Amino acid sequence: MTIIEKPNGPQINRELQEKLARVSYPTLGHFHERGFVDSGIRSHLPGSKILGRAVTVQIPGIDSALMHRAVALLEAGDVLVVSTGGDRRHAPVGEVVAYAANVAGASAIIIDGVMTDVNEVARIGIPVFARGTSLLTTKLLGLAQGGINVPVVIGDVAISAGDIILADDNGVLAISTSDATALIDTALESDANEGQLLRALDEGVPLPDVTIANRVLADALGLVDSRVD
Repeated sequence: MTIIEKPNGPQINRELQEKLARVSYPTLGHFHERGFVDSGIRSHLPGSKILGRAVTVQIPGIDSALMHRAVALLEAGDVLVVSTGGDRRHAPVGEVVAYAANVAGASAIIIDGVMTDVNEVARIGIPVFARGTSLLTTKLLGLAQGGINVPVVIGDVAISAGDIILADDNGVLAISTSDATALIDTALESDANEGQLLRALDEGVPLPDVTIANRVLADALGLVDSRVD
């Protein structure tokens, strides 16, 4: 077997990045289906809102030597995305790895697996998204397996180097630049209209009239409602 190492993907377009920083991430879920990572991978630093370029690494389970090399490639704002090959027992991220990623300016670390040193990592302040915690750690073995900036699968989602990672306390979304560009203006418009919807609810307007639910049901089922055009 051989190790594959590829360069980092392209940086996020500045205009797109500015728009993504303003949007509520769950709003994107109103208009998109792909890229939503399994909900078992959750933040261990509540209150974080993450936006960054994916730097991916595939490690062979127990051996995290290749991940240490990937950390050295991180640039400001990047998100280190770690596939452990299905290993959910050995923690590849602890205090030292988190500290190094934080020094590099990384936005977060996403692991389809477990982490360790949870209290120390919280003090460092870099968000780590993982399935849980463990005392059992990976080793530096130098197995000739895995790759850096290769396609990985995290929480049942395929992620490529250069994809955009959006994450907060609700979960993790990996999205391509093209999909993000196509969605962002619609999502921002939806966010801007939310205050108006809440005010209508305060005024006693029923929820299905505030949203498009009655219209959708009328079209689908032929319902008659005096307030549906």
